[in-house]
Amino acid sequence: MKPLRLVVAINPTASFGKGSHVGPAVVQTLRAIGHDVTSLQEPDFEQLAASGRKAVATKPDAFIVVGGDGMVNLGTNLVVNTRVPLGVVPSGTGNDMARGLGIPYDNTEAAIGMLSELLQGPPRTIDAGRVDYIDDETGGASTRWFAGMVSAGFDSVVNERANRMRRPKGASRYTIALGLELLRLKPTSYRLVLDGQPLETRAMLVTVGNNVSLGGGMKVTPNAKVDDGLLDVLVVQPLSRLEFLRIFPRVFKGTHLSDSRVAIHRVKSIRIESDIAVVYSDGERIGPAPVEVTIAPRALRIFAPT
Repeated sequence: MKPLRLVVAINPTASFGKGSHVGPAVVQTLRAIGHDVTSLQEPDFEQLAASGRKAVATKPDAFIVVGGDGMVNLGTNLVVNTRVPLGVVPSGTGNDMARGLGIPYDNTEAAIGMLSELLQGPPRTIDAGRVDYIDDETGGASTRWFAGMVSAGFDSVVNERANRMRRPKGASRYTIALGLELLRLKPTSYRLVLDGQPLETRAMLVTVGNNVSLGGGMKVTPNAKVDDGLLDVLVVQPLSRLEFLRIFPRVFKGTHLSDSRVAIHRVKSIRIESDIAVVYSDGERIGPAPVEVTIAPRALRIFAPT
């Protein structure tokens, strides 16, 4: 087996707790196999992104992230449209991108073993999503890439609350945040442009999926494919709290699409305008609407099962 030059970026928030051993285990395993491994550990995401950018510029054989969907998002933004492939060892809260890619998301040892095997062959090529927006701090035009989801409705409001919560750990934090936000549940007015076609609507959710799930397995866009060159846009029409609670359990199974108030639009681009919506991508805050979301086919090389 040819030794590879690998960079492993470890989630800055995983230096303690039950996931603290995962990063060192990945580095140790890959070195034991014979690879040349550089470990990136920084005190925060901003410094990790800067170190990662420099590392990717050296054109390693793979840039591997250890953590949850936020780390996958960081890696995606660093390697998109380059020849450097991304590797993923999930150790986060939801691990939705790992779920969608067929990477073991609840068994660290199995995930490391799979990565070790996949490194011996060519990477898979998948689509990446692009978000163009106005930065609410600088006022300048900005771009962020994503691998999984863009949220711009009730789900993003729940993300806002979940990210502010320190407890509990794990996927249940998102579910609790959802329950708390149900108390203030109300629809939002949207102005959407779907592949050039305008649509004005009031909705509870507008979620753009390249991947299947968010929030630790909620299959909001159950038929999305990461390599079909399309985005699945979920639009949920206004619902009462009781109606929402009736539909919500079906989201985990992906059976909610049969409800007449739930629609999926499959597009290459969508503009989202709203006076109040806050936008998230892969669980990371973008800022207020408007945003332009487009798909970039085959823009991301990643070590994942085909």
